[in-house]
Amino acid sequence: MPPRRQVPETKRRVPRQARSAETVALILEASAQILEARGLAGFTTNAVAERAGVSVGTLYQYFDDKRAILVALARQEVEATLTELRKATTAPEEATVEGRARAAVRAIVNGFRGRLRARKAVVQAVLAQGSGVEVMAPVAAFIAAQPRLLLPAFTDVQLFVLSRALLGTIRAAVLEEQPFFRSRAFEDELVRLIAGYFRAIIAT
Repeated sequence: MPPRRQVPETKRRVPRQARSAETVALILEASAQILEARGLAGFTTNAVAERAGVSVGTLYQYFDDKRAILVALARQEVEATLTELRKATTAPEEATVEGRARAAVRAIVNGFRGRLRARKAVVQAVLAQGSGVEVMAPVAAFIAAQPRLLLPAFTDVQLFVLSRALLGTIRAAVLEEQPFFRSRAFEDELVRLIAGYFRAIIAT
């Protein structure tokens, strides 16, 4: 039996793990685009698969249903927000209370790359599934840790109130589609809230 001819590879194979990560990224980006354009009403796995350029069968290899996609999208955005928070709040020029507060506010408000409709849809879906606390826990924990970096005297109760006051106000503005959401006035008031609470704790 003649030896089997080996066809030389003309293209380096992409590792399976890298291909999977790329597919998931395409699906999540397509999901964000559809949510921004159509809201939850137009968000279907068929629409996502078509926008992502994959088959519905491929989509279901990574996600059980559209709810799983929404949770994954929320987690992705939380990670992106945390990355921006770390960059912003560790910059030398943000060493003051107001500086760190403003950096934190901007990082959170600018999440979802300005896609307010997609952000609202994801928040609604995650809250409806009861996953809101779990998904947002890393951001809340990061915010809560900031006062201790400047003043270790904060109690767990005070840190909880501070972090939830900020996140709760931002979440309410998203869900209510407040027109001032990305305004300087809204940012200023959130900074005032954080800094004022911080100083009130120091004074007691």
